[in-house]
Amino acid sequence: MIVALLAAVSFPALAASAKTDVYIGITSTGDKRLPAIGMPPFQYTGTGPEAAAAADLIHEVMRGDLLFARYFDVTENGPEFNSRKLSETMTAWTRAKASYLLAGNIAYAEPYYTIKIYVYDLSTRQPVFAKAFKGTKNSLRRLGHIASDQVIASLTGKRGIADTKIAFANNSTRHKEIYIVDYDGENLQKLTNDKSIALLPRWSKDGRIFYTTYKYRNPDIFAIDLKAGKIAPVILKGGLSLIGGVSPDGKALVFTSSGGSNPSIYIYNLETHQKQRITNKTSVDGSPSYSPDGKYITFVSNRGGNPQIYVMELATGQTRPLTKTFNWSDSPQWSPTGEWIVFSGREAPYHPMDIFLVDLTGTQIRRLTTDAGSNEDPTWSPDGRFIAFTTTRNGKRQLYMMDMDGSAPHLLADLKGDSFTPHWSF
Repeated sequence: MIVALLAAVSFPALAASAKTDVYIGITSTGDKRLPAIGMPPFQYTGTGPEAAAAADLIHEVMRGDLLFARYFDVTENGPEFNSRKLSETMTAWTRAKASYLLAGNIAYAEPYYTIKIYVYDLSTRQPVFAKAFKGTKNSLRRLGHIASDQVIASLTGKRGIADTKIAFANNSTRHKEIYIVDYDGENLQKLTNDKSIALLPRWSKDGRIFYTTYKYRNPDIFAIDLKAGKIAPVILKGGLSLIGGVSPDGKALVFTSSGGSNPSIYIYNLETHQKQRITNKTSVDGSPSYSPDGKYITFVSNRGGNPQIYVMELATGQTRPLTKTFNWSDSPQWSPTGEWIVFSGREAPYHPMDIFLVDLTGTQIRRLTTDAGSNEDPTWSPDGRFIAFTTTRNGKRQLYMMDMDGSAPHLLADLKGDSFTPHWSF
């Protein structure tokens, strides 16, 4: 089911390009306008260029985050922020049709930057958010993302995704290696140097990334501990070991193994190091992933003929198909809300792979991509509003993102080489 991922292709060195585009998808607000946030230029303290450059960067990052989230409009058509004339400033921004006023001040004292963010509700003229963030130059973008998420949570009660990352494999170094990139395509980092085939990165909620690698000439499972900066083996020399997902509690992996007569689904307990085989059919079972509550898995099996999407209740082993008529199905991933499963598939042998949604009854199937190359490897944003995937619509396999209804597809990051098997952090 993922045989196509196992061939290494030679491409030039990897590079990411900056993007500030905003992509507007389909919303259900009708004629109701989104509340606008007024964002005057952020102020800075100090005479050197460092604080001024940081103020511009944080403003740009937060503006992009707030626009992408689509909970608000953003307007910059108003006066500079003046804390000494706060009432007059708020009146002017109210006249500019803003519902909130977001102000920032950045101070620099080598090597640290202190970022202060304030939000005022212009209808009540009261402050509704005030926080300070501190870090070095290398952390400025992340501090901006964190501030955006906290502003969104404060004003809407919903989590933001600005401080999330996407892990994926890329072959630009003549080998497939694991990389991560911010949700907005910035801050690219290469994590592995296996000089082989590394693929299928899967995040756990504690920030580790599990992946399959041929580093030792066998498809083994390793773990990347980002906090400790270490990579360590998890399952070695057990035949084929293709990681599927990490349980919500972080205590187990679900993966595909060739330990039996046919590739089957196994669960590996990370605490006891015991493996449990949970499918045992004369079929090929693979691509497993956990439900958000950890009680079910979804996977692909050809037990009924062509590969279809199945769901299994782990406590009972009860299994049922969700799709029955696809020529090929692959890579199912459960939505964070538990309502939908996204997968790649084709309806006929001559069709390219596309992205689909299926509900838990199997009665609703929605096509998300069409007539745009081969589309595979879908993965959900942690808020369930967006889907990242790979596509060949531009002639090579690239990382793309779209709304969960298939609207607003756009390039996530302009990278050299081909990219595979993305997975969004929690």
